[in-house]
Amino acid sequence: MLKRDVEVFKQAILNEVEGYEFYKMAAYNTPEEEVKKAFLNLANEELKHIDWLKDAFKKLSGNPEDQTTLALIENPPSPQIFKWDNLQNKNANLSVSVFGIGIEMERASVSFYEKAKAETPYEVAKQLFDVLAKWEKVHLDQFSAVYEDLIKDWWSDQGFEPF
Repeated sequence: MLKRDVEVFKQAILNEVEGYEFYKMAAYNTPEEEVKKAFLNLANEELKHIDWLKDAFKKLSGNPEDQTTLALIENPPSPQIFKWDNLQNKNANLSVSVFGIGIEMERASVSFYEKAKAETPYEVAKQLFDVLAKWEKVHLDQFSAVYEDLIKDWWSDQGFEPF
């Protein structure tokens, strides 16, 4: 594996650690139990991602041209679909901010993996980075949908109807 590919994995793991800490911090800063649970679920998703990335890195540390290596790597854990409609968020500012930042983190991750895919000469690494980009895209789409709902509620709470 190229040094550049190793650096991609190291950065990816660090990104997930930062995401974990960010969502954990958000959970502990909201008084509503349902919102707290949702943020803790997001934090736990990041922990699963860390484990998956470490496992994939170990498996790819051998010969990166070995196509059978990819078969040994299980797909990333499927992101849980949260029941966001159950959230009665009295602190909409926090949720809008957290999801807005989360969207930017996921968008940056998609770009990061797409760039890594374009720069590696190894087909196995290209396929893996493609899986990771798609994985983050699922999160981006989920967060964007929640954010749109939250922002509508936020504008309504501000008295700026008909937004």
